[in-house]
Formats: sequence, C-alpha cells, structure tokens
Amino acid sequence: MILMMQVGGYKPATVTDFDIPKKYGLRQTIADTLGIGGIFRGLRTIPVLEAICRDMQEVCPQALLMQYVNPMAINCWAIKDLAPEIRTVGLCHSVQHTAGHLAQCLGEDIADVNYVSAGINHVAFFLKYEKIHSDGRREDLYPRLNALAADGRVPPDDRVRFDVLKRLGHFVTESSEHFSEYTSWYIKEGRGDLIDQLNIPLDEYIRRCEVQIKEWHALRKELEGDKPIEVCRSNEYAAGIIHAAVTGNPALIYGNVPNNGLIENLPDECIVEVPCHVDRNGIQPVRVGRIPSQLSAVMNLSVSVQQLTVEAALTKNRERIYQAALLDPHTSAELSPDQIWNLVDDLIVAHGDLLPRYQ
Repeated sequence: MILMMQVGGYKPATVTDFDIPKKYGLRQTIADTLGIGGIFRGLRTIPVLEAICRDMQEVCPQALLMQYVNPMAINCWAIKDLAPEIRTVGLCHSVQHTAGHLAQCLGEDIADVNYVSAGINHVAFFLKYEKIHSDGRREDLYPRLNALAADGRVPPDDRVRFDVLKRLGHFVTESSEHFSEYTSWYIKEGRGDLIDQLNIPLDEYIRRCEVQIKEWHALRKELEGDKPIEVCRSNEYAAGIIHAAVTGNPALIYGNVPNNGLIENLPDECIVEVPCHVDRNGIQPVRVGRIPSQLSAVMNLSVSVQQLTVEAALTKNRERIYQAALLDPHTSAELSPDQIWNLVDDLIVAHGDLLPRYQ
C-alpha cells in the first residue's frame, strides 16, 4: 500500500499554515516537516492515519505500508505507536536526490559514487561520500566539497547547505529551502541580509503548490486524451521495494523506521532514516552505530518537537501542542511564549473541523 495525501489540501490548510504565522512575523519556506506548519500538518494527518491503520488491521494486516506523507518522522512515529504490528516504512527522495546533486556539483558520475547517510528525515547527513575509481581506489570527496564551500563556488539555491557543511563538517540530505527553517540560524525577523545572502526562498511551498496544481490539471487532460503517455520509472524507492519483494532480487533503500538502537546516540523511540536492505523478507534496517555528536545534537532539536506533536495528536492534550511549538527552533527564536500560545490558538480555530477537539 502506497500512502500519498495532503489532509486539508493546499487550500485552505497549507495556506492557513503560512498566513496566520505571518501575522506574528513568523516566515516559513516549506512548512511541512517541522516548524509551526509541520506541527499542524501532523496534527491534521495523524487522525486520518489512525483510521487507515484500523482499516489495514481489519482488511490487510500483512500488507506493507509505504508512507510518503509529510511530516514524515511525525507520521511514522504516530503509526508506530498506533499500530506497531503493521509493517511500514517511510519513504522520501532527499538522500538519492542529494547524492546525485553533489555528484553534479563535482562533475562526477553518480554511478562511481559510494555513500552512507544516516539521521532523521530531512535532517540526515552523509557520513561517507566517496568516489570508487576504476582500479578500486576510494577517494573521499568531502575535501572537494569543502573546497567548493570555501571558495563560494556553490549553486545559488544551495547556499544554506554548503554553509551547514562549513559549520558541522557534513552535508545534509534535505534541500536548502527545507533545512533553513529547521534551526534558529537562518530565517530571522529583521535580517533580510541573511535571506538575501543565502538566497532563502520564503513562502516557497505556496508558489510550488500553485505550479504543481497547474501541472496536475495539464496531466489530467493528457490522461483523458487519445495520445499515448510515456511512463518512466523514477528514482523513488517504492518501485524498487515492490520489485525486490516480488522477485527476491535485493535492493538498498533509505527508509524511515523506528530507531531501536540503529543510531546509538538518538532516542530509541524516535524515527530514523537509515540504509535498509530489501528482499522477500521485507524491510531490514542497517545498524549505523554512533554518529558524530554535533549531528545528533542538531537532530535532537527536531526529535523533541516530533515527540510532543505525536503525544498531542494521540492524547488530544492541547498543552502538548503549545510545548511542541515552544521547543521548535525556528518558532521559539522568533516569538515569545505568549505569542506562541496565541499563534497555536489561532491555528486551532482556523483549521476548525480538520482537527479533533483538544482538551
């Protein structure tokens, strides 16, 4: 089963997630994974996930749920707590997309690149990124990536991630526009110089949704027309998982699964994104061990928000929503506690029946 949906749609839900925070001076880029937008997208989505899990328990308890819906870690964490017996994996494309992107930046063929990534969804880092030469020699490509960052020879739309590379020593897998709102470092009220310097696209998801909706309408006309449509396999993981499960030919993916010791210095109960072996036995995560402490520290900024959001959704405890927003790095860097409480109240009212009743 492949799960792709947007509870509340672009309008009104996503627009609300942007417009109301803006009234408080809180600007976002994507708002679907962390931040106040990610929190409320999770709160809208988890009740629907709960209903889907109940249906799966009744109709197809042995099926594999391939979960593509953001906020990825929050949603997968909720599924784990709601229905731990369901076989599930969260799937994203940030690891393979960024691996290819970095190869292009270096003028290399991705087929010659070997990498290992680990972390949490959208805040995972390449622990290894190397070139395999024809004679078998392995070349660490990080010195060349560091040289690009030091010389400023980076893509204009990727300045945030190359800045993160300079600060933390590793390259993050999610895009610059996403990562810029996961910390308190880059988007700041009154610091237009930072926005310009790092080319951060505020309100990017709003513009992106408008474009995608037009593309969907165009695709619908094509599908309803008489001309044949070329279908090509993408680099999304779901097709590879299905092929491996049916044929037994193994595949390697990056999946979002319960930690349970896979990454030693992250909480066992959180959802991590790690390499996974796939065959007829299903999804088999690979234990990574301990990751650099500066990376786990950045990840834990997100993990606390994820945990409190899941608790809010599953217990209907309104206090947990306030606390999730209070601990969110970007929200708390911009707003006072009273502003955060008022913002949460405004969003609960605005989303109306898209949210359950909280106590």
